[in-house]
Amino acid sequence: MSQLHPVLTEVTRRIAARSADSRRVYLERVAAAAQDGTSRSGFACSNLAHGFAGITGGDKAALRALRKSNVAIVSSYNDMLSAHQPFQEYPAWIKDSVRAAGGVSQFAGGVPAMCDGITQGREGMELSLFSRDVIAMSTGVALSHEMFDAAVLLGVCDKIVPGLLIGALSFGHLPSILVPAGPMSTGLSNKEKARVRQLYAEGKATREDLLEAEAASYHSPGTCTFYGTANSNQMVVEVMGLHLPGASFVPPGTPLRRALTEYAGRRAVEMARGDDYTPIAHIVDEKAVVNGVVALLATGGSTNHTMHLVAVAAAAGIELSWDDFSDLSAVVPLIARVYPNGSADINHFQAAGGVQFVVGTLLDAGLLHNDVTTVAGHGLDRYRQEPKLADGSVVWVDGPGHSLDLDVLRPASDPFASDGGLRMLSGNLGRSVIKVSAVAPENHVVEAPARVFTTQEAFQEAFKAGELNRDVVVVVRQQGPQANGMPELHKLTPPLGVLMDRGHKVALVTDGRMSGASGKIPAAIQLTPEAAVGGPLGRVRDGDVIRLDATAGTLEVRVPAEELASRPLVDFPPTGREWVGTGRELFAALRRTVGPADRGATVFGPITADHFAPVTHH
Repeated sequence: MSQLHPVLTEVTRRIAARSADSRRVYLERVAAAAQDGTSRSGFACSNLAHGFAGITGGDKAALRALRKSNVAIVSSYNDMLSAHQPFQEYPAWIKDSVRAAGGVSQFAGGVPAMCDGITQGREGMELSLFSRDVIAMSTGVALSHEMFDAAVLLGVCDKIVPGLLIGALSFGHLPSILVPAGPMSTGLSNKEKARVRQLYAEGKATREDLLEAEAASYHSPGTCTFYGTANSNQMVVEVMGLHLPGASFVPPGTPLRRALTEYAGRRAVEMARGDDYTPIAHIVDEKAVVNGVVALLATGGSTNHTMHLVAVAAAAGIELSWDDFSDLSAVVPLIARVYPNGSADINHFQAAGGVQFVVGTLLDAGLLHNDVTTVAGHGLDRYRQEPKLADGSVVWVDGPGHSLDLDVLRPASDPFASDGGLRMLSGNLGRSVIKVSAVAPENHVVEAPARVFTTQEAFQEAFKAGELNRDVVVVVRQQGPQANGMPELHKLTPPLGVLMDRGHKVALVTDGRMSGASGKIPAAIQLTPEAAVGGPLGRVRDGDVIRLDATAGTLEVRVPAEELASRPLVDFPPTGREWVGTGRELFAALRRTVGPADRGATVFGPITADHFAPVTHH
């Protein structure tokens, strides 16, 4: 195994140092819960009877006698969303496999799952980011009955996987394994879909043309095949050791997908017992978190994870910062080209070598920690292997030692780019994230007058009126977590692409999100502090010259500091009376308490000694 890269070593060291107190408190809490053993063994008879009243036969007898490990199933199943529809059959498979392994399994609870593809550009999108913390709380509710010795977590998309993880980490003494559903088969190419979207934005394609293209892209059960947050989730958590090796991108409806799901149930039983006891708190440590960041950077994954990984790490008592992302990105090469960072989709990526090749080449380059605990056992090198079926059973064989398509996947020694393509920008507007892996080098620096908007709709009206046919930095503010829940702003992308194709220098600056599909537009996103809390972005005016320099890592408005600070605010986030409809009023408390983007945009505070100290009554 290659020697670790010194930057990887240093970033991991400093994360551990700054997290020492919070991680210690977290692990003490986990150890105390683990010492209690099977919590249900101390139940009063009435409590225990309620816990097994709904099941029958041998499972009921086993739970009543406290003889067998009980595995919780927590699922994001619904049959409206393509990525989650395959989960309908999983609980029955898991229960059978757990029973065969000598355990018992109960469906502990469901968590909500919303689709950003459906809510894109609509009011429901303003609940999307908040849904992650609701999912975490829902996972907590499911596991709070203390009937369980391990958990199997069924989830795929954007906020669902981070939410499941945050919730499970509150029960860090329980072994937990994530089970994905897999991607849908390849449909209309992403390049063609993007072409039709842009034609529609220009008025050169009809709504029927657009709907036909979209329906040919999103056409069957399974995860969308572009490399957005959903597929970035799978990449990241597999490299963190939370999936079975090679589980991420096996399609639904295949014998291998079912066999891996059943194996996960059996593995949960094994991890709950004796020498193989593997609590999730021992998997998600500083090294695993760094491995997740490296996997994201090396593959050009979703910018949403600059918030999700921060929030997940915090749930394990680990303080991850945007500076850690930036320093790692400077040394982690970009080795994958998957749409929107290339023409290939996730199925093509998997066929070219997939996660197994990514893990292998990064381990060989000293850019991943091998000395980690995973759901498959000790050592990340297990994830060089891929699953196969042999006589109906899963076996793992060595994955490809070389890329099978160098246009999609390259070794770390011969990458597409020398850095990870995810950079941090800072300056007198605050701090933001930019993803440059799909941005042409000539567009890494943009300096142009600003045009300020507070909604996507106002931007589109200006575009249609021909008011933006020039070099322009489009500012869309009042889109941060406290403003309106930080929706994704993908309705901006096609018109901005049109302006760029007309030869204009174009950039976007926003305190909102763009996720994994930001594409070719240089976009400074997740700007913090956000305008709603008095951030400098709230004082930018039309015509102010803004310079976005992804090479130097700066974001500046060319206005003297005193003048900028003295300007009155001219627009504000929606009031509580205005922020209603589509369920938004139910989330008002989260909007008031959510933290900034660089702290994970979460409503949960950091772990402190107060979480472990005994309660005193006065």
